[in-house]
Amino acid sequence: MTAWLSIVGIGEDGLESISPAARQAIENATLLVGGERHLAMLPDDGRERETWPSPLMTLVDEILARRGENICILATGDPMHYGIGVTFAKRLPAEELAIFPALSAFSLAAARLGWDLSRTEQITLHGRPLELLVPHLAPGSRILALSDTGKTPSDVAGLLQKIGLEKTEMSVLEHMGGVAEKIYHGNARDFHGKTFRDLNTIALHCPAEATAQLYSRTPGLPDNAFNHDGQLTKQEIRSATLSALAPFPGELLWDVGSGSGSIAIEWMRHHPGNRAIAIEPREDRQSLIETNSRKLGVPQLNLVKGSAPDALADLSAPDAIFIGGGLSHEGVFEVCWSSLKQGGRLISNAVTIEGEQRLFDIHNRFGGTLTRLNISRAEKIGGFTSWKPFRQVTQIRLVKE
Repeated sequence: MTAWLSIVGIGEDGLESISPAARQAIENATLLVGGERHLAMLPDDGRERETWPSPLMTLVDEILARRGENICILATGDPMHYGIGVTFAKRLPAEELAIFPALSAFSLAAARLGWDLSRTEQITLHGRPLELLVPHLAPGSRILALSDTGKTPSDVAGLLQKIGLEKTEMSVLEHMGGVAEKIYHGNARDFHGKTFRDLNTIALHCPAEATAQLYSRTPGLPDNAFNHDGQLTKQEIRSATLSALAPFPGELLWDVGSGSGSIAIEWMRHHPGNRAIAIEPREDRQSLIETNSRKLGVPQLNLVKGSAPDALADLSAPDAIFIGGGLSHEGVFEVCWSSLKQGGRLISNAVTIEGEQRLFDIHNRFGGTLTRLNISRAEKIGGFTSWKPFRQVTQIRLVKE
């Protein structure tokens, strides 16, 4: 099937700068789809028009049901950069799409600020939780973020002040590329409480000096980064566990018996495309997982409230599994192992003799690698320093061939 769905990116200068091919796609369409602002740029010639509803997927499904008709969608900027083009590219083969991008807000902002776009973090907060910004905050980092509304810059400024980054250099760029373009500069504290036009982009340049509340994406966050009830995989063990899980971008983890959610959270912080499902039966710990996931910048963590193995039914097949609790429960390992994708990794830690015996049994049946981890930290005893040992951990790593 040839291209029947055209998606035309439009900048603030309207239809003036679109290509002849994009203009032809608009003229050939029997159905025009877009926001009211974009549709108002076209003369009313009696053709069918649709504006985006809420939820957006209602109209997406309708368009897909009319597959083969000449349909044209008008979008803002580059439709393939956090845009509607991505939504359809996930559902249609490339040969059925004709994409005509305009300059993205990121390209325009980088040009206005003189920033190297290849060394700038690019995210969207449009229709997404504000906390997604957190993992990108680092000493000296530059970040461009698409706003949700005119209030978003104030909300970002408030978040930065809350975590001690009020000195972050901040710019708000409105309606770039059009006659209404305006750019505001200052520090984060200057923007708190102010409102801007809805079509704006936020630029952040974090201070070069590190602060106590900035955390690296490298696995092994400090224990005090998490709210927990004492049942927490310690920093050194957590780092070794994430290394054994070996996350690749875009992969899905099951964190079975998640506790405070530390393993799932660090897995997701490793790469913005990573996904995780935290399975936890206890309500008090479910609350900890929700708090920690927001605090550490992965609010999209999927929490399943229930006990394994029953809670594992109907979950998407994982690329990796960490069994942090419930390994001794009947059927947990078997369901996990059967659900794991080919080439997937399964890791489990044990601190009790019974748990260790279970790992020995699994090792005898399935092979893999057994590792014993002993960690001690130096602590003061009066005027002296001594080593405080933590519970010995036995770890199994299996790869499903």
